[in-house]
Amino acid sequence: MIKRLLITSALLLASCGPKTLTLPEQPVERAATCGVVAANSARLATRDIQAPLSFDAMGRIIHYPLLAASTGGSFSPDKAAEVQTRMTELQDRISEGKWQDLTPACRAAFPAVTVEQVKLPVDRFDAQLGCDELGDFLRSALEEQADYANELAEYRDLSMKLDATLGIGLRDRAGSDRSAQVEEQRKALATIAQRATGRGLARVLGPLWVTRRVLIARRVRFPPIRDNRLASTFRTFI
Repeated sequence: MIKRLLITSALLLASCGPKTLTLPEQPVERAATCGVVAANSARLATRDIQAPLSFDAMGRIIHYPLLAASTGGSFSPDKAAEVQTRMTELQDRISEGKWQDLTPACRAAFPAVTVEQVKLPVDRFDAQLGCDELGDFLRSALEEQADYANELAEYRDLSMKLDATLGIGLRDRAGSDRSAQVEEQRKALATIAQRATGRGLARVLGPLWVTRRVLIARRVRFPPIRDNRLASTFRTFI
């Protein structure tokens, strides 16, 4: 009788502990889950739990919705926003479970996050356009957070230095139709998302900043691919 009670108590205690989690098959759910795992990992590694996450850490978190929105070869703002919304909705449930056990599965599902070197497109225009769009994406996600103002200002300065010829290049490649130009921008962002470094999306533009004198062209200030939904979602994870 006592033995049976002990076994029952052990089972009850086990059921009260963190739940085992599995990585979903559905693409949006999978990316959102891995984004929350990345956020939890970054928070666990922060010495001061009240401090904002580092810019690199935010880049690693943002990488998941960016990758999920780039699977078709063209970046989808709606899909990125969907992933980010699900991240907010799933955060508590995942954090209460054995989320650390999902880390290997997330790395396998999103191999681009483990890449350790930046490999920019060979074509200079493609590299410039992709990095330009990535800078816009990062700014749209983090610009409301004062903690990242210095890093975002560097990207803004780079943007201003690369302001003219990408506009000409876009018109040469896509014509004068704005929707065709936007599609070229989205394709460039999807390509650069797959080439990002495992140390965080925020590092992708590093080599370009160092060699900015070589990159003499960026588009005329067309409306960038921005989405106000990004900033509101990522405040949750800071």
